[in-house]
Amino acid sequence: MAEDPVPTDSPVTSGNVSRRGFLKGAGLGAAGAAILETGLNAVTEASTALAGPAAVGPGRVAVTLNVNGSARKLDIEPRTTLAEALRDDLGLTGTKVVCDRGSCSACTVLLDKTLVVSCMTLAIDVGDRAVTTIEGLAKGDVLHPVQEAFIEHDAMQCGYCTPGMVMSCAALLDRNPSPSLDDVRDAVSGNLCRCGTYPKVFDATLAAARVSRR
Repeated sequence: MAEDPVPTDSPVTSGNVSRRGFLKGAGLGAAGAAILETGLNAVTEASTALAGPAAVGPGRVAVTLNVNGSARKLDIEPRTTLAEALRDDLGLTGTKVVCDRGSCSACTVLLDKTLVVSCMTLAIDVGDRAVTTIEGLAKGDVLHPVQEAFIEHDAMQCGYCTPGMVMSCAALLDRNPSPSLDDVRDAVSGNLCRCGTYPKVFDATLAAARVSRR
C-alpha cells in the first residue's frame, strides 16, 4: 500500500528541510539574532555606565601636598583625611582632631584662602591647593598678630579649640582688616569652645586687627 504523499508545503520532506521551511526558519533566526545582539549591546552599555571611573586603592597611593610653603611627598591610603596626614604623617600636631566629624572646627586649616575642616577633607582631594596650618601662620620666630594677641589676652583654656579659632580669626583679618565685634562672632560661629572663652577670643582678635592696621 502506497504511503500518502507529504504535502509540498511541509517544512520537512523525508528528513530534508523544504524551501519554504528553510526561508521561514532563516528569517526567524536572523530576527532572533538581531534581538539578542541588541539586548547584549544594551547590557554592555549599561554595565559600562554603572562602572564609572576606575577606583583608587585600596592600597596606598603617592601624593604630594603643598603644606606651609613646602612640597611634602606622602604614601597614604585613599581614605586618609587631611587631618590624619598632617598629624600622623607630617608631625604637624598643631591641627587638633576633637569631634572628627566636622562639627567643632578644631581641625580648621586653609586650602589656598578657604577655611576647611581637615577631618572631613580627604588628603588625595587636596590636589595643588596650598595647605596652611597653625604652624604656617608664623614667619619663623615671628608670630602672627592673632597668635600674639591670643597669648596676650589669654584667649585659651584647655587649648583644644585654639588652633581652629586662630585660623578662623586670621582668615577674618585677611579678608577684613577692620572687623567689628559682630564680624568676629560670625567668623568663629562654627568653632566650638567647651571652656567658654569666647569673650577673650573676641578681644584678642579685635586687638590683633588694631596692631595689623598700624
